[in-house]
Amino acid sequence: MDNNVMTPKQIVAELDRYIIGQHDAKVAVAIALRNRYRRSKLSDEMREEITPKNIIMKGPTGVGKTEIARRLAKVVKAPFVKVEATKFTEVGYVGRDVESIIRDLVESSIRMVRDEKYKEVLPRATEIAEDQIANLLLPERKKASDASEKSDAELKEELLRELRAGHLETVNVKVQMHTQPKPIQIPLGGADNSINLGNIFSDMRKSMAGGTVKLRTMTVKQARDMMVAAESEKMVDEDAITQEALQRAEQDGVVFLDEIDKIANDSAGAHHGQDVSREGVQRDILPIVEGSTVQTKHGTIRTDFILFIAAGAFHISRMEDLIPELQGRFPIRVELDNLTKEDFVKILTEPDNAVLKQYKELLAVDGVKLSFTDNAIDEIARVAFEENENSENLGARRLHAVLEALLKDVLYEADDNVTKEIDIDKAYVEKHLASTLKERNLRKYII
Repeated sequence: MDNNVMTPKQIVAELDRYIIGQHDAKVAVAIALRNRYRRSKLSDEMREEITPKNIIMKGPTGVGKTEIARRLAKVVKAPFVKVEATKFTEVGYVGRDVESIIRDLVESSIRMVRDEKYKEVLPRATEIAEDQIANLLLPERKKASDASEKSDAELKEELLRELRAGHLETVNVKVQMHTQPKPIQIPLGGADNSINLGNIFSDMRKSMAGGTVKLRTMTVKQARDMMVAAESEKMVDEDAITQEALQRAEQDGVVFLDEIDKIANDSAGAHHGQDVSREGVQRDILPIVEGSTVQTKHGTIRTDFILFIAAGAFHISRMEDLIPELQGRFPIRVELDNLTKEDFVKILTEPDNAVLKQYKELLAVDGVKLSFTDNAIDEIARVAFEENENSENLGARRLHAVLEALLKDVLYEADDNVTKEIDIDKAYVEKHLASTLKERNLRKYII
């Protein structure tokens, strides 16, 4: 399936693989992405008139705001950058320039396009590298095969088969390394301000000769990686990569503005010095979101068609506390739900990157086979949910804190020389989280 032509339902289904709940937010971003595809099929004149409908998400930490935006960019293979609004300050103050958001997006786009182009030429680059390594290994193979009647071509084919089967990875081979020429330095004149032109021209000749060649011993695996990288670099056109990256950032880029609530004025409406600065940051961000032209070291880029997704907890401030002009640039508003105990159970077990799956894989490295009963999973979810209810609400991040406390002894004592099977049930959870549960119960009586 082409990720760029997925329907909204297919995009939501893909996000469901990694994120539990938050259906409204998933639908909002899925529609925004599908509208991009629809726009691409219109006439040039109409396409210029249609801009993305930016989205603002409200919800506590750890409920999936960032993950939705990050996974969304991966699903559609779009250039993506996440920035925190609090890193910027009003023009004239010490802080990052808001246009650096777009410059970072362009760099992200270049990395993405370059990776794609390198993957396209990888088979051919690997073929060339293996041929070069086979040529380097051929003399030694011929020495070892003096008594045989095999030709050089047959011996080389034999080496290529072994290379491709991975049988020669640790064999040492000597590879010619070309060192970079040193930059030419113009010496300052002596006491009489004279300059030795003969020495300068000599340095220029050495530089134009391309540096020196050294023999370096390395394994076949290291040599292949180095040669594949060198051959791939020859096959790709960096100028074409830059142009495509600029176009993709401009038309398909996604910018995630986190903690946007931190630059909103407080709901009381007081105008302190800090509030003035916050409003200044909003006004600096506004042209980028509205649509402007930004100069980067790779060329200019328009921001009119970049999709902006903003997010914040909005505990103290409200969405309405943002300046009206900025509010108007985020017409789609989505409120994310707090996570329930049932959500925690699903987060622990259902997603492709489920938390329990991660811990099982980590401990399997040390020969520990970890298993959880349904009662244990239910108890872990209950503890995490009640911890969020009785103290700071960390959302799904609370699960990591609970599991680290629960599995601390297992993680510490795991030995890769001893195979173990550890079954975690409800009693195990209660025993190992006893101190956590005790602290929570004590907090009930603290005024």
